[in-house]
Amino acid sequence: HVQLVESGGGSVQAGGSLRLSCTASGFTFDDSDMGWYRQAPGNECELVSTISSDGSTYYTDSVKGRFTISQDNAKNTVYLQMNSLKPEDTAVYYCAADFLSPCAGWGQGTQVTVS
Repeated sequence: HVQLVESGGGSVQAGGSLRLSCTASGFTFDDSDMGWYRQAPGNECELVSTISSDGSTYYTDSVKGRFTISQDNAKNTVYLQMNSLKPEDTAVYYCAADFLSPCAGWGQGTQVTVS
């Protein structure tokens, strides 16, 4: 069965950095597009970044130039390097494969708090 385990969140001051990790199992990671999403209290699930199986990437405008998505197929892991963090980046961050509904509980998510 599909499992996603997110980690790496924490509390940082504005301008700080965090690196999120998401390790996947239960599906063919190499063939899947992966994405990072976030959900702040009272807000809808928001797409942050995606990486396709061919390595192409997408970033929502608010994180361009600050966040970098990458993946390690040997480890079935996708990463999100977050630099120059802002208070508005505060949210629970989730990863999802392209065939999964994001922020839907496939993983527990990881809390990022920027003050």
